[in-house]
Amino acid sequence: MGPTILVVEDERITAEDIKSGLESEGYQVLDMVSSGKAAIKRAGELRPDLILMDIKLKGKMDGIEAAGQIKSLYDIPVIYVTAYSDEYTVEQAKITDSSGHIIKEDSDLVKKPFEEEDLHNIIENTLYRHKMEKDHDILLLAMLKNINEAVIATNAEYKVILMNSAAENFAGWKLDDAIGKDLSEVFTPFNGIKKPYTYNDINKFISNNDIYLKSNQNDNVLVKCDFNVIRADSKHINGYILVFNNLIDK
Repeated sequence: MGPTILVVEDERITAEDIKSGLESEGYQVLDMVSSGKAAIKRAGELRPDLILMDIKLKGKMDGIEAAGQIKSLYDIPVIYVTAYSDEYTVEQAKITDSSGHIIKEDSDLVKKPFEEEDLHNIIENTLYRHKMEKDHDILLLAMLKNINEAVIATNAEYKVILMNSAAENFAGWKLDDAIGKDLSEVFTPFNGIKKPYTYNDINKFISNNDIYLKSNQNDNVLVKCDFNVIRADSKHINGYILVFNNLIDK
């Protein structure tokens, strides 16, 4: 099933047109609402992957205000679909940190408010960017919680994303050189471990063996390790975090 989208549009015919175009591209339109108040309510209830938001809506609340509240409450990315392209409107939209905006042509508002290919590209780019930002925030938070210990964080494919200075010292790598490398290249115990690493392999290894690493001074360092999954929710693995410290100093 494709990504889920909530459409917020005050013109019913335009909303139906948007819905049809999205579904033809494989997206799931969960609902269509016409006011900012309804958008906030349904965003909380449905938790869509993304919201398409018109700026001019029914009621006192416009799309900019609604988007601001939605992003603050639920961290759902918002793309504006609007006929208002004046500088003031665009600048106000940027204040809410919207993920992008598409300007609808007034002369073709009902039949074709935008190029479907453009919308598809913006949606995919927005979803990808939002995921990367969320993954980074989760990994960074995990690292900060273990700031006094050596930490290496990876993505779901075991590629290094972050290291703190203690990990750099123990492993003999600089962060700039380690980013994008497989964990097995950066964290390599002297006493061996099956490569490429898997979560089960690492946990079994560190549970049954003393771990010796080569420090950046070329010394053998005995370390204690913990290796854990980082999840945004119960279903999706965002990455892994390896925490280790020098046993000799303990």
